[in-house]
Amino acid sequence: MTVPTARAPGSAPSALDTPGRRRRPLAVARMQLVNLPVQLGMPWLILFLAFAVNLVIFALVPDPPAGEPKVTGGLLSIYIFVVVAHLVTMTQVFPFALGLSVTRRDFFTGTALFVVAQSLVQGLLLTLLLGLEELTGGWGMGLHFFGVPFLVQENWLLQWLVYTVPFLMFSFVSILAGTVHKRFGQLGMWVASLGLLLLGGLAAVLVTWQQAWPAVGRFFTGTPTVVLFAGYPAIVAALAAGAAYLFLRRATV
Repeated sequence: MTVPTARAPGSAPSALDTPGRRRRPLAVARMQLVNLPVQLGMPWLILFLAFAVNLVIFALVPDPPAGEPKVTGGLLSIYIFVVVAHLVTMTQVFPFALGLSVTRRDFFTGTALFVVAQSLVQGLLLTLLLGLEELTGGWGMGLHFFGVPFLVQENWLLQWLVYTVPFLMFSFVSILAGTVHKRFGQLGMWVASLGLLLLGGLAAVLVTWQQAWPAVGRFFTGTPTVVLFAGYPAIVAALAAGAAYLFLRRATV
């Protein structure tokens, strides 16, 4: 029989005082809401600042030649900040959770639930903003900010996936990086970074040696967008999540 842990008289109930182990990951997910201004507020603030700057710039510069769209890469800013936000998850929330006697398994499960929910919501918001952009004719000036041409899908469900899955990928890769730091320290981060750099360099040398750059270009231009931005990122996200869980089991604060 499980004996409940006593709480000091007059103390506030912990967010983790939930009846049953199955609810502990949900308590961890709710714990992430403490950092909501960083997790959600800052990425969207930066995105809308980039959007406002692009509106001003394209309102001032001359129109491009006929047939050339007004395209900006400002949408990438929200994905980049996701990496920063989830590094904070590992450097600040993880030690706090362990201090509350949260198991590493429950922490990872709860964090994964939060990441999935966050990604689904943010992908939906981007899809709605794309719809608004199309209704307003590119904000009245033909601007493609949310609807970058090679990302736009005719099916709204596929469009949602194209926006959502990269959030999952960047989030879990960031969590993996934070976990490597917690497990192996700065030396581990340097080794991992140099290893990735070396692998990238070797791949570039191999492709150049085989004169395969045209084939690489055909791969990216010939692969459907939903596969490039939803299919492959989903695989990367799953691999990063699995590796992060394995390292987190032995990570220290």
